Amino acid sequence: MAAPRDKFGRPIVVVTGMGIVTSLGAGKVDNWKRLTAGESGIKTVTRFPIDGLKTTMAGAIDFVSVEPFSSTSLSERLAVMATEEALGQSGVGRKGDFPGPMFLAVAPVETEWPQRIEVARAVPTKDFGIIEYLAACGNGQFTEFHRRFTFGSVALNLAETFGTKGSPISLSTACASGATAIQLGVEAIRRGEADAALCVATDGSVNPEALVRFSLLSALSTQNDPPQGASKPFSKNRDGFVMAEGAGALVLESYDAAMARGAHILGVVAGCGELTDSFHRTRSSPDGKPAIGCVRKTLADAGMEPNQIDHINAHGTSTPENDKMEYLATAAVFGDHTAKIPVSSNKSMVGHTISAAGAVEAIFSLLTLEHQRIPPTINYEVPDPAIPFDVVGNKARDAKVTAVMSNSFGFGGQNASLIMTREPA
Repeated sequence: MAAPRDKFGRPIVVVTGMGIVTSLGAGKVDNWKRLTAGESGIKTVTRFPIDGLKTTMAGAIDFVSVEPFSSTSLSERLAVMATEEALGQSGVGRKGDFPGPMFLAVAPVETEWPQRIEVARAVPTKDFGIIEYLAACGNGQFTEFHRRFTFGSVALNLAETFGTKGSPISLSTACASGATAIQLGVEAIRRGEADAALCVATDGSVNPEALVRFSLLSALSTQNDPPQGASKPFSKNRDGFVMAEGAGALVLESYDAAMARGAHILGVVAGCGELTDSFHRTRSSPDGKPAIGCVRKTLADAGMEPNQIDHINAHGTSTPENDKMEYLATAAVFGDHTAKIPVSSNKSMVGHTISAAGAVEAIFSLLTLEHQRIPPTINYEVPDPAIPFDVVGNKARDAKVTAVMSNSFGFGGQNASLIMTREPA
């Protein structure tokens, strides 16, 4: 009997395992319970001094400790936690032997100043040539520093830990990174290069430098009191996003491979698409053309019409410009159907997990399909009349949901969208 294919003759890509860590907690159960209850994980920063900072709150993950601390080390630890949960649910392969490649979305590693100073202090003051450097590496003197400083180190560690096959791919497409990692996994399975793929996204970069840099871009909310009320997507009084940390991991498999081993299918990645513009290094084009193209490509990839989408898990950053652009782009594609689609932003509760956001929100979208319950957008008290979405405001909504579109519209116009469904077409 021939293996099932989608309407384009490609292998159907399903999800058999998911793992998640956000400021709401570790694991799908706690995250979903608190998300649908409208709870916030955003709080005043306690990890470092906040004197003089304009923004003093974040969705920091303080219940996970790493020693010595660095954003790289925390990103790696969060990725391990999410991956362990995803593999435990999927049951594919065995520990240290995953039968496929890995695609990891991670922030470009730029180690913080405390670690740079530590490295400087460790380097001998005498002339230190290549021979001496190689000798020091050989005896382990710089192993930890090298691991922290090398982009791709997180992916290499995960590949060694979980035994993935093929070169681990580290990628960064700004806030779209998590969705891009999933798209690469989908495409690898569709091409027949693998029966399974591990797609992970992680970000542990709540640190003073990051807060200062985003503040200089006027991108962060400064509504610090109360911190839980700072992120208010689609509200008239929104003033910026809230930085956050998190990780999401998904095990993707071809439908026939999953069925052959009796796996439980959690959902289908029916479509994915991307489109980038060159409008500005951080801003997206205000007319939304790249986002419009991205959404249309995703619908076409899934072979679906706009009226088949039951829910949009919006990018919804809570920045004045991006929220408006997202509405304009959505309305351009969905037309009259726009007002009928329930829209929500998980970032109102977990904050913006930057590189991890696309994967974290894909998991929340799959949980929405599983539980037939749409999480709320909290802090939605003053709707923006220029954004007449059907926002699921403040309280979760039970609804019949068969297809969800999850959007990730990142810095520099790096856009990616996914469509998840309950069952294979």
